[in-house]
Amino acid sequence: MNVKKQFAKYVSLNILGMVGMSLYVIADTYFISLAVGAKGIAALNLVLPVYSLIFAVGAMIGTGSAIRFAVNGGRKSADGDKYFSNALFWGTAIGLIFSAAGSFFPERVIALMGGDSVMTAVGSGYTRIFMSFAPFFIWNHICNAFVRNDGAPSVSMAATLSSSLFNIAADYILMFPLGMGMEGAALATAISPLVGVIVCCKHFTSKKCTVKLKIFPPSPRLLGNACLLGISAFVGEISSGVTTAVFNRLILSAAGNIGVAAYGVIANCSLVAISVYNGIAQGSQPIASRLYGDGDIKGVKKVMKLAAFTALGVSAVLISAVYIFTKPVAGVFNSENDPLLAAYAENGLRLYFPGFVFAGLNIAGAGLLSAVEEASGAFAVSVSRGFAAIILCAVIMSALWGLNGVWLSFAAAELITFFITAYQIRKKISRLGKQ
Repeated sequence: MNVKKQFAKYVSLNILGMVGMSLYVIADTYFISLAVGAKGIAALNLVLPVYSLIFAVGAMIGTGSAIRFAVNGGRKSADGDKYFSNALFWGTAIGLIFSAAGSFFPERVIALMGGDSVMTAVGSGYTRIFMSFAPFFIWNHICNAFVRNDGAPSVSMAATLSSSLFNIAADYILMFPLGMGMEGAALATAISPLVGVIVCCKHFTSKKCTVKLKIFPPSPRLLGNACLLGISAFVGEISSGVTTAVFNRLILSAAGNIGVAAYGVIANCSLVAISVYNGIAQGSQPIASRLYGDGDIKGVKKVMKLAAFTALGVSAVLISAVYIFTKPVAGVFNSENDPLLAAYAENGLRLYFPGFVFAGLNIAGAGLLSAVEEASGAFAVSVSRGFAAIILCAVIMSALWGLNGVWLSFAAAELITFFITAYQIRKKISRLGKQ
């Protein structure tokens, strides 16, 4: 295998796909800002953690099962062929639980996220619709992960981009010509994963496909084995939701609904950045898993170095772009030209984004640790950046410096996590060197 060539191919295609996926959330926010204004952005931002939780479950089951499929394929294990069917079964079962919660209790969901009566009135219809379609989001994650790990990254990218483009087009049509408002945005988002699943079927029905759909009793053991390696993907997805939930509550106390709307702007911009780093992690993972399964330790180390340098290069570009274009970026989502919203968002972007220097390395590092079956190391990194460090830093720094402390806590948490990532990577490389 030409590692550099494969790395460039897989990572570039996955970055395009992941950025495409993030664009529909940005389109949602932009169209909602036009149709509903700052209240709509605040309501959307309050339910983003629920999105993150659904996506996290799909990422954990899909990524973990696909890694087991790739590694076991190299080792000729009989279990490898069962992971796809098992993932689909458990993904559907868990997705239906989300569907029931959203269908019957959308108001309680918004209240749990910290919303008041105004936010409940604005966002309950949106929440009911998108949560009802939760199994579709999980299926999309599972199918995409298996297509990518079965040597078809271009199909994976096409599935993600097709889903996102459909969502953006449907967003506009349902919200404006048909006048459905936020409910139209929710319906467009809810249907779009089916487009991705349909495109993935192009690979599943091709002669090159080695993924098999087998009928057998669902296995909690196989699910557990998959989730061990998918936990970093879970925490990677849920971390944005946890950060959003914690920040929302702290910002509501410091700056009210306008502050939450400003964080909605920052969260959408950061979503694009995180999608790029997820593209690096997901693009590196199939190559590292295959090399690891074949016993090519030198190749695994090379992939790790390439991922680290790519993440640093991306960080330099993203941070520079945010500092140069702060005002126009913040203005895109401020259709009412609210000066307070603009001030909060511009200041927040400048203080928040430097944290991506470390966040990129942490996201790529956690993905690669999972790829080489270092589940405990990936878990430690993911829990630090997704829960422990970010909550601790946000609470302490907001108490010390108010809203500025909230924005700065992201960089502080990622810096703390970076030391954990470096230690876990060094430990794994040392173990691989002894093999």
